[in-house]
Amino acid sequence: MPKLEFFFDISSPWTYLAFSRIEQVAAAGGAELVFRPFLVGGVFNAVNDSVYAWREKPNPVKLRYYHKDLQDWAREAGIAIGQPPVFPVNSVKAMRGCFVAEAAGVLVPYARALFEAYWGRLEDISQDAAIAPVLDRVGLDREDFFRAIAQPDLKDRLRANTAELIERGGFGSPTMFVDGTDMYFGNDRLPLVLSALALAG
Repeated sequence: MPKLEFFFDISSPWTYLAFSRIEQVAAAGGAELVFRPFLVGGVFNAVNDSVYAWREKPNPVKLRYYHKDLQDWAREAGIAIGQPPVFPVNSVKAMRGCFVAEAAGVLVPYARALFEAYWGRLEDISQDAAIAPVLDRVGLDREDFFRAIAQPDLKDRLRANTAELIERGGFGSPTMFVDGTDMYFGNDRLPLVLSALALAG
């Protein structure tokens, strides 16, 4: 069985698109799917700081198409992607929480609910008030959750995943690896990921 790693940060709209279909891709390719939470901002700071220059002074022609392209993909995926008033968002708490959700067996519904909260309802997921209702929805205890994400072990795990992605050549979210070394970046590479899984299988 091939292994498919999905490095993701909820703060990225293109990652939301890929997340909405990655389970189907893994199932179609007969792959073991492994979710790898990380902080895309840490990656940008280390190896892809041109992102910040684009945000400060975007090309208006490309920007118009960017928004159209994003909505075309959202329609295709059947999800809503708006323009959150807080962008970029500090996703540290949400991403540390992925480890808590994973341990409880609810990582996928937890992440999906936070994607929906941020990109669909345009809530500020850096705030406890936005995260708390998601915890209720997926059956995670609020007090235990917020205590856990403040602990050094979860902070270290998120840093380690971020550092690992950089070391393996990643530069953004989503990044996918087939069997450890075959890297793919971006929502639009999912067909290539599926082809790679077929060859690996």
